[in-house]
Amino acid sequence: MNLDTTIKVATGETPADLVIKNANIINVFSEEVYQGDVAVVNGRIAGIGENYHGKEEIDINGAYLSPSFIDGHVHLESSMLLPTEFTRAVLPSGTTTVIADPHEISNVLGLQGISFMRESTYDLPLDVYMMLPSCVPATDLETSGVDLNSYDLALLIDRPWVLGIAEMMNFPGVVSCDNSVLSKIKLGLEKGKRIDGHAPGLSGKNLCAYVGAGVTSDHECTTPKEAMEKMRLGMYLMVREGTVAKDLDALIPVLKDRNTRKCLFVTDDRHPNDLFEHINCMIKHSVEAGVDPISAIQMATINTAEYFKITNLGAIAPGYKADMVVLPNLKDFKPSMVFKEGMLVAKDGKLIQNLDYVHIPSVRGSVNVNLDKNAFEIKAKSNSVKTINVLPNQLITKMSVERIKIDDNNLAQSNIADDVLKIAVIERHRASGNIGLGFVKGFGLTCGAIASTVAHDSHNMIVIGTNDEDMYYAAKELVKSQGGKIVVNNGQTLAHLPLPIAGLMSDRPLEEVIEKVNELNIAAKEIGCTINDPFMSMAFLSLSVIPELKITDKGLIDSNKFEVTELFNV
Repeated sequence: MNLDTTIKVATGETPADLVIKNANIINVFSEEVYQGDVAVVNGRIAGIGENYHGKEEIDINGAYLSPSFIDGHVHLESSMLLPTEFTRAVLPSGTTTVIADPHEISNVLGLQGISFMRESTYDLPLDVYMMLPSCVPATDLETSGVDLNSYDLALLIDRPWVLGIAEMMNFPGVVSCDNSVLSKIKLGLEKGKRIDGHAPGLSGKNLCAYVGAGVTSDHECTTPKEAMEKMRLGMYLMVREGTVAKDLDALIPVLKDRNTRKCLFVTDDRHPNDLFEHINCMIKHSVEAGVDPISAIQMATINTAEYFKITNLGAIAPGYKADMVVLPNLKDFKPSMVFKEGMLVAKDGKLIQNLDYVHIPSVRGSVNVNLDKNAFEIKAKSNSVKTINVLPNQLITKMSVERIKIDDNNLAQSNIADDVLKIAVIERHRASGNIGLGFVKGFGLTCGAIASTVAHDSHNMIVIGTNDEDMYYAAKELVKSQGGKIVVNNGQTLAHLPLPIAGLMSDRPLEEVIEKVNELNIAAKEIGCTINDPFMSMAFLSLSVIPELKITDKGLIDSNKFEVTELFNV
């Protein structure tokens, strides 16, 4: 930074690179709106006041000028898009910075996955900071592609784009003083960096232990009671609004009635259709529900920057990055202009910067499956099974005991009439032949099968079907495409989105991926599916750290007890 130039621009002695004139400036420090000009030089704000002049001047005629928005916790891989395509989607809505957790690709490719994400993002007009994955694998109840320990993470912790240790899902390990878990927390704390949390339902003394260990945030709160308990202990509340997990409405009472300076907005996991209205949509929804507009903007800007210790970001003030959005009003929150370090990068909802220059590195193949036609057979011990019950818009599931069909060979089969369908998770990293088999309720399929290589957290192949033949066909097709999502019926493909990058991301343009996603959802409905976004819901059924009943390649998992449980209720 050239301080002489900055000072001369601030005093008005030298013209700025850019002046935004006649703005209603939203000040997240003083919590007020006032009129003025904003002078920018070398990508930073130099001065705020009247009668600034610049090489370029943009008169916004009383529109609102806000700091641009920050997503405090997102898995870029969950969009199924390359980072360039993710940027094309979110930048016009005003998101210019994200805090990414490359947890998903790390479970598949390890450090190579983190390197891929860094190389794909460092030159974008979107700042991508990263938190190092803390739980690869999340538990020993599943098989991941790699195992990242604290020594692996130590190779990257000092990088300036690394802000700390990502969501510590293994809260039982923290509370029980597991050395491998605590070593990762200590690594972050010793470097003065943040430790993000992930502790659904954790309460009381165990929560105190979790916070006392150095974990400072949580994005799993689903009720005001849970949110208040965590905030009282000093945790930052990450309010999540993803494609499946939508917690904003439930937490509005906290945002309306309490101090929100330790609250921030995150999306966590979103499909591409839900990216065009991003953090700005969370601001809009909050304001419509009664949250003060400036408080909502603080949650999308300065709160997030301060939590992650990112200096000079998230506000309109001298010395801060000129990351700003022009808002015609404080109702729609649709930016008419988006500035990244003083450069106009999006206008009227359209990206105006070409991203073709961004280099995308290659990665190895990652779908290695050893499977035969009999792999989906389940020997029946009774006609009563523990069943995973899917809840709308929730990551948590419930366990119920349901009746299944038993064929003449004493094999357990789906009970289609009662919506009790067979589910399988197939290990896909090492061709070990591991397969977990069970039953799920809530998808409504009346024929065929659906399958995906996106299955949190280890991203083994997950298949739900009405019959073994279609389940086997779906799995084979995903091996051929080296990952993806597919809908099949009677041995034919109805819709297929290949995801050749780690079995998680497409190498195709944004519009094409959205088209394929829509085709998948339409095809799923054609075979009876009653869930709006079945693939996102299915992806979390293997997430063994979320209650109540899940499934991995090692079997049916009681997530309350963190152990494999018997399928049959005998």
